[in-house]
Amino acid sequence: MKIYTKTGDQGETGLLGGTRVPKHHIRIQAYGALDELNSHLGFLRSMIDSDSHFIDQLQSDIFDIGSHLALDPSLSKSIQLPELPAFRIGEFEQEIDRMEDNLPSLKNFILPAGSAVVCQAHIARTVCRRAERNVSELDSVSKVDAVCIAYLNRLSDYLFVLARYLHFCEGKKDIYWAPKAKK
Repeated sequence: MKIYTKTGDQGETGLLGGTRVPKHHIRIQAYGALDELNSHLGFLRSMIDSDSHFIDQLQSDIFDIGSHLALDPSLSKSIQLPELPAFRIGEFEQEIDRMEDNLPSLKNFILPAGSAVVCQAHIARTVCRRAERNVSELDSVSKVDAVCIAYLNRLSDYLFVLARYLHFCEGKKDIYWAPKAKK
């Protein structure tokens, strides 16, 4: 099978099920942001020294969620898709709590800064937030399973705490945002 099909050369792409839509369609924006998030998670995974099994699972989850978003809604009853990973939301909360048990309490905004791996966790978080906004926008015009939005919301929380935790494990302190007073 060739990677190029030439079917998108006129600015359209196919949804799961074959329906053609413009490449700028909100549904494409939503699962395109998930694809970008998944690539950032892969890069983050390559930078983490410890066991990356959890991030592997997250990358698979993102594909599962993307498959639901890529499906033409009119075909939702006729095409079998992977189960949405609702259980992972609780796992995010457990991981967040575990990491936060080691972190100083957060009372200020922090700058998304630090080593390359810390910055990559922050980049993944911001891409996740964009994906969440895109999926929420899609939901406003075409119902999306609530698990998708909740998953992305909690994943971005997890990535924020992961960035702080990685920074802490490097022996560094959060860099607090210090707004300048107006003159």
